[in-house]
Amino acid sequence: MSTTSRSTTRARGASGRWRVVDIVVCAVVAVAAGVVLWAWGAASNTVGAPLAFLPPLAAVLNGGYLLPALLGGLVVRRPGAALFAEVVAGLVSMLIGTQWGVTVLVWAVVQGLAAELGFALLGYRRWGLVAALLAGALAGVAVGLMDTTFSYPAWELGYKVVYLVLSVVSGLVLAGALAHVVVRALARTGALSGVASGRSGTRV
Repeated sequence: MSTTSRSTTRARGASGRWRVVDIVVCAVVAVAAGVVLWAWGAASNTVGAPLAFLPPLAAVLNGGYLLPALLGGLVVRRPGAALFAEVVAGLVSMLIGTQWGVTVLVWAVVQGLAAELGFALLGYRRWGLVAALLAGALAGVAVGLMDTTFSYPAWELGYKVVYLVLSVVSGLVLAGALAHVVVRALARTGALSGVASGRSGTRV
């Protein structure tokens, strides 16, 4: 079988039905990411304090809230994995105790769906850096629009535009690029051997 054929077969296998191992691995990733999400949210006020002179700059931290969706999607490589991971991570952070309460789940659903759209636009066939960046950017758009619409509705248009742009940049870097690096590193250790990203070796 040619390299192209093997790659196509691998890609098709990555987009099939969910298996028990996929659910378990995605759940484990989501729970771990949920703890990180909670810590990121708890530290956001302190970390973002130097940016307080210009409120829209806080958007540079938004990518951290999108990371669970990117990790779930890139690790499991199944339709719905990004949404599943983001929502479970949001639930975990909410149960631990977050300043945003139950609304974190609303944001998680929207952010997860936006990341899913990124993977769906590539037909759930490509899982490399381009896919990670696209999903991260779209999730950044989602959180940017949600925040400027519901959290900061009184901001002037200029502030909202800056916030949205920085949310996309943060989604690209802190969610997309970082998730890509993390999944590649995990795949090389063999820790993901039971799921599609691990079976593809370093071709992540």
